[in-house]
Amino acid sequence: MTATATTPPTRASLTPPTSSAASTASAFPTSTNRENHVTTGATVWLTGLPSAGKTTIARELADRLRAEGHLVEVLDGDEIREFISAGLGFSREDRHVNVQRIGFLAELLARNGVKALVPVIAPYADSRDAVRERHQKSATAYLEVHVATPVEVCSVRDVKGLYAKQAAGELTGLTGVDDPYETPESPDLRIESQDQTVQESAASLYALLSERGLA
Repeated sequence: MTATATTPPTRASLTPPTSSAASTASAFPTSTNRENHVTTGATVWLTGLPSAGKTTIARELADRLRAEGHLVEVLDGDEIREFISAGLGFSREDRHVNVQRIGFLAELLARNGVKALVPVIAPYADSRDAVRERHQKSATAYLEVHVATPVEVCSVRDVKGLYAKQAAGELTGLTGVDDPYETPESPDLRIESQDQTVQESAASLYALLSERGLA
């Protein structure tokens, strides 16, 4: 009887196939890095005149919250205008629509564990109230912060040159100058940014978040 020779298994045949699940596992958060995130969401809307300091305070606060493990997004008004509200003007109706779009996005983020910081003028009380009501309906935390910098101080800061353009007759409809700004009557916090540093303003807002169990 003739013996039949057998071919020894190659190295490749001894190696178990790579699981597609295993190869992509690193793309998903593990229980360890999930524990490093604080997942209590909230919307913090900073309303105030142009150049009041809203965005500067929001970014200062965002840095502190991120360092502590919070998920944070700053919804910049200019970016929203460019990418989500392109085509809207600055009539009362268009401003209202813009604020509602931002409110929808902020509530969506907050409902999913993100701190949405919104440094947007939102000049009309009924627009701001509608955003608050949207959050209340979904039981999502919402804080209204009035950055109450006087127009005289804002016009000196004039970060974007808007006050200079208005004075030169190159711009109309500037909020607080020739277009109305309805001051919040009962905000959750009022910040007098002209009397304190950016760090102090952000710290007062952080203290409010802590008081409400959100930081």
